Amino acid sequence: QVQLVESGGGLVQFGGSLRLSCAASGSIVTIYRMGWYRQAPGKQRELVADITTGGRTNYADSEKGRFTISRDNTKNTVYLRMNSLKPEDTAVYYCNADLDPRWGPRRDYWGQGTQVTVSS
Repeated sequence: QVQLVESGGGLVQFGGSLRLSCAASGSIVTIYRMGWYRQAPGKQRELVADITTGGRTNYADSEKGRFTISRDNTKNTVYLRMNSLKPEDTAVYYCNADLDPRWGPRRDYWGQGTQVTVSS
């Protein structure tokens, strides 16, 4: 059984910072791309940033320069450092991983989500 568990969300003031973490656990053979998505109320889930096994990163335009994604392959963990937070960053943030489990086909897995709320 594969699980992605996020942590680090919470309430922060405008201009503040947070760091999200997501650890993958269970019977995993290989983790390929890992990423963060977010979904605000009434909106579709959207990509925030993702990162390959080799460390190549990709960001949504609105997050470039404010957010930094990183990963520790030895811990099967991906991080999202968020600086200069704005109220429009308020959303549930979801971790995503494209991985090969020991049993079953390669596919995307999702975490349960962590709430980030930015007050003005």
